[in-house]
Amino acid sequence: MARSRLQRWRRISQIFFLLLFFGLLVFTSLRPTPGATSDVHLRAPVRLFFLLDPLVAIANALASRALYRGLVLSLAVLLPTLFLGRFFCGWICPMGTLQHLIGGMPSEAKRGKQRIESNRYKRWQTGKYAVLIAGLVAAIFGSAAIGWLDPFSLLVRSFGLAILPAFNFAVRSILTPLEQSHIGFIKTSAEVLHSVLQATVLELRQPHFAQGLLLGILFLVILFASLRVTRFWCRALCPLGALLGAVSRWSILGLHKDPASCDKCNRCLLDCQGGDDPIGGAKWRKAECLMCMNCVGSCPHGSLEFRFFRNEPEVASPDLGRRKAMAGLAAGAAVVPLMRANTGMGKSRHDRLLRPPGALDETDFLSRCIRCGECMKVCPNTALHPTLEQAGLEGLWTPTVVPRIGYCEPSCVLCSEVCPTGAIWQITPKEKGWVVGVGQGGAASQPIRLGTAFYDRGRCLPWALATECIVCEEWCPVSPKAIYLEEAQVIDSTGNTKTFKQPRVDPSRCVGCGACEYACPLQERPAVYVTSIGESRSPSSQILLKRT
Repeated sequence: MARSRLQRWRRISQIFFLLLFFGLLVFTSLRPTPGATSDVHLRAPVRLFFLLDPLVAIANALASRALYRGLVLSLAVLLPTLFLGRFFCGWICPMGTLQHLIGGMPSEAKRGKQRIESNRYKRWQTGKYAVLIAGLVAAIFGSAAIGWLDPFSLLVRSFGLAILPAFNFAVRSILTPLEQSHIGFIKTSAEVLHSVLQATVLELRQPHFAQGLLLGILFLVILFASLRVTRFWCRALCPLGALLGAVSRWSILGLHKDPASCDKCNRCLLDCQGGDDPIGGAKWRKAECLMCMNCVGSCPHGSLEFRFFRNEPEVASPDLGRRKAMAGLAAGAAVVPLMRANTGMGKSRHDRLLRPPGALDETDFLSRCIRCGECMKVCPNTALHPTLEQAGLEGLWTPTVVPRIGYCEPSCVLCSEVCPTGAIWQITPKEKGWVVGVGQGGAASQPIRLGTAFYDRGRCLPWALATECIVCEEWCPVSPKAIYLEEAQVIDSTGNTKTFKQPRVDPSRCVGCGACEYACPLQERPAVYVTSIGESRSPSSQILLKRT
């Protein structure tokens, strides 16, 4: 009875934290709030799971030589692991819970003896420790690339940028035709359901993210791998699990095996999640155990029990081996110089790499950004997207503003509010300085600049085709406007002289928000475009000399 209660509590804990994670993820978006003021803030602490992540805290400290405020909360996970083992993986981690759910589904690859054999310890499980070593060594060299494989970054990036947008599109595609039905009951039901979903999980506008399809496919591949190998991600690749496994070697809670009552039926392996060999006659592998308690509940003879201060033979440390440890060290030491050798970190980097407002200088930014995608998920105009080649391999999936898809909202600083590591420093609308009467003419008289807009006069309608167009000037949100109009006389094809208003950019006023590029009516390639030249975060990108 006590064993079944432990499993029941574990399931309740898993469901609670899974729902909490998805609840916080859903609220990582701008939603209408009755009585809201002009200040835009989120209603929930969406960074909670990242602040509890000891892998993020350690990598951030190594890469930036400082500990960002809030990440000390990760001790709430790290310290109990010293006493209880990898309880976080088995009881709390939402990625582990998803792996658990998928791994429990029927699969032809895991039936009978195959299922028992797949749940035994395998040498490839040490791969995650090599990944951890490589990631931490890369962090010492100033790169937070380990964020690619952090489980929370993986979840937010996959769901926020791929799964939820697809769900949003599917729901609207189904409900919109039903809302237009001539049958009153169907129409009313669809409208009510749409209203409820709009207030809870649906976005105000249909989001679209570059590489969303790729990110979604990669995540589904990881999940489907669990159909063949139980908790494939947790056992083979997860660097957070490796960190907690290494720390758990000192835990005082362990698995007690009673050899007298054990008949080696191997039922304990049927539902073993970690591949830690709970069977009789084999040493229990402490670093691999996820504390799921399934082995205890499956044993028909009561031969297994978790106890404190036990004294039995076990494999306490990860069985990594010198060769894999050296491979991890070499990979971590080599990967950062290789990634940066041919990647422009200064003037030669991609000119369209526009970082969010409040982003640190590129080198510091890459040392802190964990590629989680929270800033992209929360952007109300879907202006932030994961990079592909713009920032080189090291900057893969870091955020960049894509003005053609969305522009940076003048009063919004949500991306700085949700960033868990300080890669985007938390700022206020006053410090951003884009709103009329806020941050202008006061202490923060210099607004944060993302870049500068330029014109392709060979494509601009008033310049190239003698056609009236002032859309970019109308959309410019700063005051005084960074885009101004200059009257010019143009002779058309019939020889008549016409007067047109031709747009120009005042670089001292332009903040690089991208509204002009977003609004440009030329569909193929806009006539006005924003580059990173003049961005506030980089002294080497300035084009205007400051007066002394």
